[in-house]
Amino acid sequence: MDDIFLIVGLGNPGRQYAQTRHNIGFRVADKLAEALGIRFSRQQNNAFVASGARNGSKLVLAKPQTFMNRSGQSVSSLVRFFKVPLSNLLVCCDDIDLPMGTIRMRASGGSAGQRGMQSILEALGTKDVPRLRFGVGRPPGRMEAADHVLRNFDAGEEEFVPILVDKAVQAALTFVDRGMAEAMNRFNASLAESSANGEPEPNGKG
Repeated sequence: MDDIFLIVGLGNPGRQYAQTRHNIGFRVADKLAEALGIRFSRQQNNAFVASGARNGSKLVLAKPQTFMNRSGQSVSSLVRFFKVPLSNLLVCCDDIDLPMGTIRMRASGGSAGQRGMQSILEALGTKDVPRLRFGVGRPPGRMEAADHVLRNFDAGEEEFVPILVDKAVQAALTFVDRGMAEAMNRFNASLAESSANGEPEPNGKG
């Protein structure tokens, strides 16, 4: 196997955070492991790790067990340990600036205020880190962003989260199989556009 890919789902450790918006990266990583028939059976570099193969490439999944704002410690050490080219790293995280359920694939850029992503960019010393951003919507009213991302999804949103997570999994696998350009072309559509094509639009938000 010549190629190795590292897909990192971001979140906070602990059962109390499991269903929060901030932990959507963990949920994507768990579903990816299920789709690939592998398990998070070991812990290394401050992360739960699962590994397998896909189309001749080695694929490593990781869920850092540092808290969100220290994700870079784990991710940078995993990158070094597995000798992963940064172009083959994909970070999956929540994004409050995207409407609920919207997926955005991007090859580089800033953190947009996502503290886990900011920690990773600082630890790796570059903004050229591919990422899958999963929209969790803006805070309601005057609620602080930090409080919003630590809330569970509303009942109407949670109904569709598994469907949206499945879509994120397909986006991540497209990144591995066909590259970022193809993943962006296929999955960087708005939720409203997806709904027009017959896909569910949770809670009436686009």
